[in-house]
Amino acid sequence: MQALRTYIEHYTSSPLSDADFELISRAFTPKKLRRKQYLLQEGEVCKYFAFVLKGALRQYSVDDKGVEHIVHFAVENWWIGDRESFVMLTPSRYNIDVLEEAEMLLITNAQLQELISTVPAIAQMVRELDQRNFIATQKRLHASIGYTAEERYAELKQVHPEFLQRFPQHMLASYLGISPETLSRVRHKSLRQ
Repeated sequence: MQALRTYIEHYTSSPLSDADFELISRAFTPKKLRRKQYLLQEGEVCKYFAFVLKGALRQYSVDDKGVEHIVHFAVENWWIGDRESFVMLTPSRYNIDVLEEAEMLLITNAQLQELISTVPAIAQMVRELDQRNFIATQKRLHASIGYTAEERYAELKQVHPEFLQRFPQHMLASYLGISPETLSRVRHKSLRQ
């Protein structure tokens, strides 16, 4: 729980009181999942958003041809969940599974809304995260329609270098929206420069 407290305080202008953190602690449920277990499967409603304490997860869809399209990775101190399904209570189009044994803290939408209305630090953190998420999504969309494979890889290498160590090449290629062969060529070329 200390990692969550540190995280919240990073996104707020003042330290959390112990009383506020007690409310926050009670709202979250610890969860451990082993490698290859699912946090969410396509067709289910996303009942929880997860704060990752340890491990790595991916959020992806599978198209009609069986091809996976990774839209999000999550590692320590990141959040993961299908936002649309979580808010709208609609069936998810995504799967979220565990790539490295994971420890998480789960929260429901009702619990999150209650915290937003009672703990100002949570409201401030959520606003900040929503803004950052919007900006990251906008950048990712721009990169996917306007950047070459080389530029997408270079940006990933600059912004999330840890991804290159933690995730297999075929998953990174899916995340970048390119084929594994193209990623191999791009990586090889970048090593020669």
